[in-house]
Amino acid sequence: MNIVEGETREEWDGFVASHKEANFLQSWDFYEFHKSRGKKIVRRLVKEGDKIIAAYAGVVETAKRGTYMAIAGGPIMDFGNKKLVKFVFDDIRTVGKNLGCAFVRVRPQLPLSSKSLELMREMGLKKAPMYLSVEYAGVLDLTKSEEEILKDASQGFRRKLRKAEKAEIKIEVSKDPAIVKTFYNLEVKHAKRQGFVAFSESFLTKQFEAFAKNDEVLMYTAKKDGEILAMNFMIFYGPEASYHYGVSSDLGTKYSAAPLLHMEAMKEARNRGIIRYNLWGIVGLEEKSHRFFGVSEFKRSFGCEELKYTPAHDMVLNPVKYQLTKIVETARKKIRHV
Repeated sequence: MNIVEGETREEWDGFVASHKEANFLQSWDFYEFHKSRGKKIVRRLVKEGDKIIAAYAGVVETAKRGTYMAIAGGPIMDFGNKKLVKFVFDDIRTVGKNLGCAFVRVRPQLPLSSKSLELMREMGLKKAPMYLSVEYAGVLDLTKSEEEILKDASQGFRRKLRKAEKAEIKIEVSKDPAIVKTFYNLEVKHAKRQGFVAFSESFLTKQFEAFAKNDEVLMYTAKKDGEILAMNFMIFYGPEASYHYGVSSDLGTKYSAAPLLHMEAMKEARNRGIIRYNLWGIVGLEEKSHRFFGVSEFKRSFGCEELKYTPAHDMVLNPVKYQLTKIVETARKKIRHV
C-alpha cells in the first residue's frame, strides 16, 4: 500500500461516489468549497498498485484554542480490513502533526455499533465532546416507488401533501447561483423566527457554486400567487440526495409547502439513479427539549429509516491544547442544547 495526494476530480469521485455509504461530505467539490473560503484542505488516496482502496478528505480549521483537522463522512474504505484501517489512521496522525493540529476530528460513514466504537478505541481515538456533521439521520430508500413511500408515511404527512396540492402551489427549480440571494433573504427571516444564527450569503453562495459546476445541486422553490413559501437547497452526489438546507415563511407553514418540495426532489433523485434520500439530522424521541425536536418529528412523518452513524471521535495530538477544546466545547454544547 502507498499513499498519494488526490489530484483529479475524476479519480477522486470515481472512487468515493462508487461506495454506497458515501455522500457529498467526502466529495471533491465540497473541498473546492472549503478552498474557496481560504481553508487548507487535505485529500489523500491509498493505493494498492494502481487500484485505489481508500480515500479521505479533511479541512483544517483554526481556532484560538488550537488548530484541528475535520474529516466528516470519511475515511471511505473497508472498515473490516484492520490492516488498511490502521494504515489510514496512521497517515491521518502524520498529516495532522505536520499541519500543527492539536487534534483530528473524524466522523466516519460507519453505522453505530459496539464494534465500531471498539474500532475507534483500537485506533487510539476518543469520543469527541462536540458532533461533526450529522450523527443521527432520517433516510428514505429511493428504490421504493413514490406510492410505497407515501404508504409508509404518516397520515399527517399525506394530509399535508394533499393540502399543498389543492392549494395549487408552483414548484420552481434552479441551478443558477443567483438564486442563493433569494434563499438567504428568506433564511434571515426564518432564523429570526426560529431563534438560530443564519449562514452568511457568501457561505451559501460559495457552496452552491462549488456543486453547481458539476450539476450536483438544485434549489427548489415553492410559490403561491407569486409569493415564496419555502425553499430547499438539495445536493445530489453518488448514491445519495441530501436535504442540505431548508427555509420557509409563515405562509409556507400554513400551506404545508415543504412536503411538496421534497417529493419533487425525490423524483429528480430517481431520474439520476440515486438510491437514498437523506433528510439529515434528527434527535431521539426522548429529547423533547432539544431545539431540533420539532423538525425531527416532521422528518419522521416521512416514514424514514433512522440511521445512527458512529459519532465523531478525536485523535489527540497535543493533549494540553486539546484539554482546552474539550472544556470549551462541552460548555458550548450545554448552552446550545445540542
